[in-house]
Amino acid sequence: METEQTLRRRIKTVGDLHAIVRTMKALAAVGARQYEAVLNSLDDYTQTVELGLQAALRGKVFDRPGRPPPESSMAAIVFGSDVGLCGRFNEDLLGFALAEMSGLQAPQAERTILVVGSRIHARLSELGHPLAGACPTPGSAAAITGTVRELLAYIDAWREQGITRVLLFYSQSCAPVLLQLLPVDPRQFSRLSRKPWPSRALPSHGPDAERLLAALIRQHLFIRLFRACAASLASEQQMRLRTTQAAEKNIQEKLDELAAEFRMRRQDAIDAELLDIGAGFEAVNSD
Repeated sequence: METEQTLRRRIKTVGDLHAIVRTMKALAAVGARQYEAVLNSLDDYTQTVELGLQAALRGKVFDRPGRPPPESSMAAIVFGSDVGLCGRFNEDLLGFALAEMSGLQAPQAERTILVVGSRIHARLSELGHPLAGACPTPGSAAAITGTVRELLAYIDAWREQGITRVLLFYSQSCAPVLLQLLPVDPRQFSRLSRKPWPSRALPSHGPDAERLLAALIRQHLFIRLFRACAASLASEQQMRLRTTQAAEKNIQEKLDELAAEFRMRRQDAIDAELLDIGAGFEAVNSD
């Protein structure tokens, strides 16, 4: 049976843990709102790039794309996390990514995988999958741009190696998502070329249309990578918020249980002291 002193120490320890979890929950909530704001602000830049593509593609006709030929090699970028306490965020994403890649025609030996986050990197290394490298997850919204530029450098190197198929695996709203980054779907550009211009002043551009189009397509890829990275970070914080909320509830229940036990022990001790005083008083009066 635990003594009052032991219960006091346990209550203090659990209380300290409760304070840590509450702090982590607050940080997760702030981080989730930060990355959600980044995603909302990205919409304006996306609209600007699409207007540029619409101007560059104005009047162009795209043939209806047929079924793409099977490719023998592919590359994938998987966005995970560097730290834990985010539930099954990494496990569910990795399981989804491996299941999707297993359905493709590229053999495992010809898959090139780049991971963002050390948790998935460690797991894939254990499974023996070929890894092109690993990047740390951005520590803030301002650091996303640097990570995306590093990913674009990897993609440029893959294209020089003859790899033209690049897939993105990330989490959005706490659910795994697959996005084909390359090759670019021409149907999307066909939609932009037919879309009416939003104002009466028609756009114009310089004579080097191919260079302009290449720059806009690169910005289009930059936006997709940026959005995937920001959505992954937002989902990670949302999962961490859920985990810390559940942990805080369990810790609070344990605190209530320990406090009730401490009060019961304290009351038993007081009752025992009162009984001893009463017995001593009766003994004195009987003499």
